[in-house]
Amino acid sequence: GSHDSFSYWVDEKSPVGPDQATAIKRLARISLVKKIMKKWSVTQNLTFKEQLESGIRYFDLRVSSKPGEIGQEIYFIHGLFGIKVWDGLKEINTFLEQHPKEVIFLDFNHFYAMDDNHHFFLIKRIRSAFGSKLCSVECVEYVTLQYMWENKYQVLIFYHYPLCQEYSFLWPGNKMPAPWANTTNVRKLLQFLETTLEERSRYGTFHVSQAILTPRVRTIARNLIRGLKNTLVHRNLPMILNWVKAQKPGVKGVNIITSDFVELVDFAATVIALNDLLLEEDESAT
Repeated sequence: GSHDSFSYWVDEKSPVGPDQATAIKRLARISLVKKIMKKWSVTQNLTFKEQLESGIRYFDLRVSSKPGEIGQEIYFIHGLFGIKVWDGLKEINTFLEQHPKEVIFLDFNHFYAMDDNHHFFLIKRIRSAFGSKLCSVECVEYVTLQYMWENKYQVLIFYHYPLCQEYSFLWPGNKMPAPWANTTNVRKLLQFLETTLEERSRYGTFHVSQAILTPRVRTIARNLIRGLKNTLVHRNLPMILNWVKAQKPGVKGVNIITSDFVELVDFAATVIALNDLLLEEDESAT
């Protein structure tokens, strides 16, 4: 999976998003501030299509309306506004049309400046984009690739908002827990990932290990021009990848792992290769 999957493009010319504090919105009237914000808002370099082609199958999504804009259009957001959600969904669906056996997870986990009407608008867009590819809510343990292929399902939507209960194809957010370390220290992050795996629910939910470091205000202030990638990611990603390589998948192990800048190391290939351990277990059992 990728963290803030949509953030490969953010609009410096747009207003600062409603996910930001009032003080930041005031500061952002200075054009240089938005340029700096962009360096810290972008967590991916690859487009949805490029991420899909590199093996990413879980997408972490934050969305918002644009306050003051007429209509109910919804955009991706991380400090600054990204592309329209509709454009992203169409791009993803094009890939799925070309690869009918591929399955993806879309996790809508943060909503800003949205009332129920905005949610109805977005849910309608999701249904329009994917139609019969949407997998209905089911017991998690039943959802195997075989099950998905037999039903011609390709998309699981996780929707962290009460309206999900009214739609059979919106999985509630509690089926996709994603504990967050909120640290700049890679050792603390790895300890957190270990602890949360031990506490992970054995049945009934998916699970996201967020292998990401989060800048503090102080981190940003000290490294304004360098940005997230050069300050935290480049230096620490090899150690994070070593942790990934040491993991085992399955009931007591990792399930979904997310990272920033997924193309900087062999992240997707490394995670995918963990599945071979499950095959080895099956062979030794038989």
